[in-house]
Amino acid sequence: MAITDWPIEERPREKLLNRGAHALSDAELLAIFLRTGVKGKSAVDLARELLAYFGGLRPLLEASQQDFCQAQGLGNAKFSQLQAVLEMSRRHLAAALEHKTSLTSTTAVKQFVSAQLRHRQNEIFALILLNTQNQLIKFVELFNGTIDSASVYPREVVKTALSHNAAAVILAHNHPSGIAEPSEPDKAITKRLQQALQLVDIRTLDHLVVGDTETVSFAERGWI
Repeated sequence: MAITDWPIEERPREKLLNRGAHALSDAELLAIFLRTGVKGKSAVDLARELLAYFGGLRPLLEASQQDFCQAQGLGNAKFSQLQAVLEMSRRHLAAALEHKTSLTSTTAVKQFVSAQLRHRQNEIFALILLNTQNQLIKFVELFNGTIDSASVYPREVVKTALSHNAAAVILAHNHPSGIAEPSEPDKAITKRLQQALQLVDIRTLDHLVVGDTETVSFAERGWI
């Protein structure tokens, strides 16, 4: 049965408009993105099959172009649309941080960093650069590593912070393994960076480690 034959209150688009996006299932949200189904299948039917095929919404959203386009009902046009939507969501989070008077909410910073780094397949080390009022100056991806490590050079960290006239920084990196728990090398490099930045009067406010379902804060653990 086509979606247009469904009762109005059960159609995904009308349901979203009347009750809000939070009221929709993953399949219903995906169906709105797909817009149409394929022969013999409604958009919702196709969405359910795609979620089963990829193993859930997140694996679908993070699929490579090749894997995405091989699935039924998808292709380069849909992949381009999806990447645009994901990038807009990341920029929305960045803009929200930029307009805060100061970055005092660890939760907000965690959400931003997770959106930027959680989906990355290799380890990325980044800096959140802040001014004297702890307002965001810039988010910088500084080091790009392999699937399980990224070399971090204190000199480059200090150089980057000074070049943007930062008064404070928040360090961040992801664990592609999905496990956010900081390693002993993570703790060691944090201490080295903190000491190097102190020499030029730049404060290290936190180090965030992004995993699959969790982001660990050094500050919350009392390590900074």
